Amino acid sequence: MLGAMLRMTMRAKPGMRKTVTALVLVPLAVLIVMFGVANRELVTVSFDPFDSARPAFSFGLPLFILIFVLVGLGVVIGGVAAWLKQHKWRARARRAESTVRDLREQLDAERSHGGNLPAPIESPSLLVPPPV
Repeated sequence: MLGAMLRMTMRAKPGMRKTVTALVLVPLAVLIVMFGVANRELVTVSFDPFDSARPAFSFGLPLFILIFVLVGLGVVIGGVAAWLKQHKWRARARRAESTVRDLREQLDAERSHGGNLPAPIESPSLLVPPPV
């Protein structure tokens, strides 16, 4: 359902997109606030696996902050992994754009030398298809 709403907003007018975004983000924000209020108790975070009674380094913080920090780290690590995995496609797109630029320059040079070439056709920018 959420995917259908997102696809719909891509084609929708800006006002409709803002409305759908608000319909998704406002309940999400309410849930996040409710989660934070319900999980305020302090937990001890320790990095000493050998002595749990007297750890060398530990600190206490509310549970919801610990969870939000860990989720944020997961998002960042996942984003970096996805970005690194897409390197091949970004490189291919750069090479294709470079090739198109070079071919257009050659075509313009041929036209300027009086070659019998058809008129230029305006085309949208080249898109590389997503990986299968």
